[in-house]
Amino acid sequence: MSGNHRAEFLREFLRDPFTVAAVAPSGAPLADLVTAPVPGVGEPLVVELGPGTGAFTAAIQRRLAGRGHHLAVEVNERFAGLLAARYPGVDTAVADARDLGAVLARRGHRRADVIVSGLPWAAFAGGQQDELLHAVTDALTPDGAFTTFGYTLARWAPPARRLRQALGDRFEEVVTGRTVWANMPPAFVYFCRRPRVTARPRTLLSLAR
Repeated sequence: MSGNHRAEFLREFLRDPFTVAAVAPSGAPLADLVTAPVPGVGEPLVVELGPGTGAFTAAIQRRLAGRGHHLAVEVNERFAGLLAARYPGVDTAVADARDLGAVLARRGHRRADVIVSGLPWAAFAGGQQDELLHAVTDALTPDGAFTTFGYTLARWAPPARRLRQALGDRFEEVVTGRTVWANMPPAFVYFCRRPRVTARPRTLLSLAR
């Protein structure tokens, strides 16, 4: 990650710490690991949540190599503008990740094959985590994959424990990857597959008929 990218990330953190929630972008070793589920063949739809300055974006683009569709959902308008300028081949949406279903629908998509998250989970209350994970599982194909990361030193903090429990509730398989010590701070990846089907409220079911 270049010095300019780090400066931009720090500037946005200082301007809005509750949205950015980190003082530096993730490094290349973590990016390679968190984007590992992006398939090397076919035309997958890959969604990136909270791309920031593009630490994971570059890795996804390398893996796709011009195939499929890469949608990046970023709530920070400055980050989204920078991302769109750097990666014109990425479909960048300025939106809250909780509105992922609506963002996909506006583009004529229903389900994603892979969702990669750079969201700052530790900054979210339990209700926000639940809303985000609901949006993720609703947007994934039945055999889709979801990846996100956490910081090793905060692994046993209440927000991290809450996230791990929520992932287990939402996915049939949750695998914790190795620690990436080269990242600052050291981090690890959750690999989640086979989202559990959640029941829609009765009112929505009746409207859908």
